[in-house]
Amino acid sequence: MKKVKKLYINTIGCQMNVYDSKQMAGRLEPLGYVHSPDMKDADMIIVNTCAIRAKAVQKVYSFLGRLKTLKARKPDLIIGVGGCVAQQEGHAIINRNPWVDLVFGTHAISKLADMVSKVQSQPGRVVELEISGSICESVTVLPDQISVFVTIMQGCDNYCSYCVVPFVRGAEISRAPASIINELTALVKAGMREVTLLGQNVNSYGKKENYYSFAQLLTQISRIDGLERIRFTTSHPKDLSTELIQIMGAEKKVCPHIHLPVQSGSNRILKKMNRKYTCEDYLKQTLALRQAIPEIAITSDFIVGFPGETATDFNDTLELIRAVEFDSLFAFKYSDRPKAPATKFKSKVSEQEKKERLQILLDLQEKYTLKKNKLLLGRQEPVLVDGYSKKQITSGSNSETIQWSGRTNTNKIVNFNLDTHNRTIIAGSLVLVKIEQAYSHSLWGIT
Repeated sequence: MKKVKKLYINTIGCQMNVYDSKQMAGRLEPLGYVHSPDMKDADMIIVNTCAIRAKAVQKVYSFLGRLKTLKARKPDLIIGVGGCVAQQEGHAIINRNPWVDLVFGTHAISKLADMVSKVQSQPGRVVELEISGSICESVTVLPDQISVFVTIMQGCDNYCSYCVVPFVRGAEISRAPASIINELTALVKAGMREVTLLGQNVNSYGKKENYYSFAQLLTQISRIDGLERIRFTTSHPKDLSTELIQIMGAEKKVCPHIHLPVQSGSNRILKKMNRKYTCEDYLKQTLALRQAIPEIAITSDFIVGFPGETATDFNDTLELIRAVEFDSLFAFKYSDRPKAPATKFKSKVSEQEKKERLQILLDLQEKYTLKKNKLLLGRQEPVLVDGYSKKQITSGSNSETIQWSGRTNTNKIVNFNLDTHNRTIIAGSLVLVKIEQAYSHSLWGIT
């Protein structure tokens, strides 16, 4: 019997990293490693990294700095760095942090067990940065949640001028449909009810390999018994097809929500970003989506302060937000990334200007988010229950109630009360909740 060893993984970044971290844990199970929530007790610590913004990279080095003292107290502790920063920085991580034992890139997860065994058996550091040009088979990891992320493709061929992803995750590669469906079927049998399909650009799924189109893949996945909801991210506007819009409207399991990053409302800036669409194209797409799926929630990403962005360009972005009225969005200040072409662009926007523009944008969007949420007041919304909310128990006038939390099919968080005498609701239940209060970032209701 293998000795049980404790594994702590610190995941920084996107949903794809969440999925990758589960894959890492699955690959290390045969070596006797089990998850530990406490890194002080761990026999191995892995930080799974993100390089998409400078702040995320700073988090990595800050975390590694804290591990120096822990390594001094526990010399046998194995410290590994994986993900996009590992791919980008490579040997520089060990040069800067000599207490790190293992650095592995975005295509090396399948080799993780062998690399760890090598670290354990011989002195020295292990660095694996090869971008293989293929996608490794997934290890099906039983879910610990009702809603699970599953990667269907990796890499990117778009080369947006601000983005480091093609350099750290390689060229776009899609998983075989059978591999995806087999994994989802196993996850559903283990308790999963909602999946979010992940890719840098899911709209181009399977094109290079001549697999199903992404819309056809959604149709196949919809046939899996027991799967209640299907979500996906991220969609690139240049590849959003009429077929996909039609499938979203036709397949009941496909949630009426799309995350469609636009990044800017200025055609001049979009061209500099190498996004390959115009604001007019984007507006036509959002109109088509709402015509086909009237209840659809549309969310997006924006970058403020891209090199050369003028006050006029920024005002164009605000006008786009007013025109579309997004349900919510993510917005970030531009930061230079290694190898990304925009790093060399002139006319950089000052940090103070970026900060001010970001706040203006977020303040504007908050009005539309609240407006969208208020439209649900008084309605009965189907909510997939995640579990207890952070505030679990409240006192009512007649009985003690338990507060639960879940999401609508348009991906809005709903907290709701349930009388304790009603024992029919458990995590994974799909319940109707009457919406009684609307806030900027959540809803509240009763069953």
